[in-house]
Amino acid sequence: MKINKLILLLFLSIGTLSSCSKDEDDVAPPVTPPIAGGDSTEVSLDLEIKDFVWKGMNNIYVYKSEVPNLADDKFTDQDDLYDFLEDWDSPETLFSDGLTITEDRFSFITDDYVALENSFAGIAETTGVIYRLYRFSSGDNIFGVIRYIVPGSNAEGTGVKRGDLFTRINDEVLTIDNYQDLLQNGSITFGLATIEDNTVIDSDNSITISSQTLTESPILISKTLDIEGEKIGYLMYNSFVSDFDDELNAKFAEFKSENISNLILDLRYNGGGSVRTATRLASMISGQFKGDVFAKQQWNDSYQEFFLEQDPDRLYNRFTDKIGDADINSLKLENLYVIMSSGTASASELVINGLDPYINVVTIGDESVGKSQASVTLYDSEDFGKDGANPKHKYAIQPLVYESVNANDVGVPYDGLTPDVEIVEDIENLGELGETSDPLLAAAIAKITGKMTKRPHSQPASWYNEFKESSAGKPLYQEMYIDKLPEVFKKKASAFKN
Repeated sequence: MKINKLILLLFLSIGTLSSCSKDEDDVAPPVTPPIAGGDSTEVSLDLEIKDFVWKGMNNIYVYKSEVPNLADDKFTDQDDLYDFLEDWDSPETLFSDGLTITEDRFSFITDDYVALENSFAGIAETTGVIYRLYRFSSGDNIFGVIRYIVPGSNAEGTGVKRGDLFTRINDEVLTIDNYQDLLQNGSITFGLATIEDNTVIDSDNSITISSQTLTESPILISKTLDIEGEKIGYLMYNSFVSDFDDELNAKFAEFKSENISNLILDLRYNGGGSVRTATRLASMISGQFKGDVFAKQQWNDSYQEFFLEQDPDRLYNRFTDKIGDADINSLKLENLYVIMSSGTASASELVINGLDPYINVVTIGDESVGKSQASVTLYDSEDFGKDGANPKHKYAIQPLVYESVNANDVGVPYDGLTPDVEIVEDIENLGELGETSDPLLAAAIAKITGKMTKRPHSQPASWYNEFKESSAGKPLYQEMYIDKLPEVFKKKASAFKN
């Protein structure tokens, strides 16, 4: 298989589909001829859902050619397909065990597309405590370390802060077996703890925080640092949520007015999001490359061939100077300093990789995740779009639909991007985000000013290991997605539905 490998020879001359597709009535994507025969009028809802899942994956999954069950000639007629689908216990097992390749860590199915759509908009049920879980080197117990508190959340003003530890939730000790159930409660009591001599010690302190439905801005911190007379912009950006693109552009207007000379882009907690937003952010950072290729995409064989023949420019994401009708506030920087970590993925890696052929991108932190594929949401409708979706259920699928490389045909390695300056967050010395007490920010500043006289301390402790992030259970964890299906796909997908 070819996840995150250098792209096919087609990419020597062609690249990627723009995430905002043009409307063209005179072209249509390739579609498999409809499966003939069979009586589809009396089938169970479970079978209807499975039928939608198979047909959506058969049409657009980027690794279709590597899944025997998705072959165009796999079934002779609709009844034959139904017989196959009935052998699977659920739509979920069909999707994960029958229609995706083993190495695919990111395609997923959901039975609640409303929650998925809320995730796209940054809406979630949360206490406002953003944390990382760690597992002790011996035993099954785990503990959490608070990374930051979401502004405007119920957690704000409670006294919990970055660097606080917790070992108990609602008076139960956290383990690898119970943490998911405990942390999904509507009201959470965090049993706080401290570290002494590499030992986590429970305290008598606890804080109870109720969950709330909250729209979290991905822009956690935006400020200009005055370092020895030099203006350095700092942006901590935690998710590529397109609903906040105007706010992001406004922050760059501030950077521009303050005449910053360098920018530190903090993506250490950013697991990805919208490709369109990633393209816009890269255009804000640069600005001197309008119209040039930011990224290229490789779809499955049928779609790639179609786009190459009918409209090659669809296979490019290009630097832009607009968000709708508004001008992008571009900085035209020649240098970018990116803080990243083991949680940096997808659209975050796209920005780093896409800018690398054009400007000097210096990375500081830990090795990133390694994900260069994008997905799209398919609904159970005639054209797989939201309009006309089957009202009897809320299932949707989010399959990987293309792989991405930069203008030089270089992809993100499967094992992640390696930082130029390696430094791992130390849970005993996290510092304050946005301040020079943060060791990662301090390392980035030292790199800019040329005062990095020695390699930062980056050796992780031996008595614990990284386990899970608080966002790990969310639908779009470490996802990169396009905002909608290409219009040409939607125009003809109905020919495939029966």
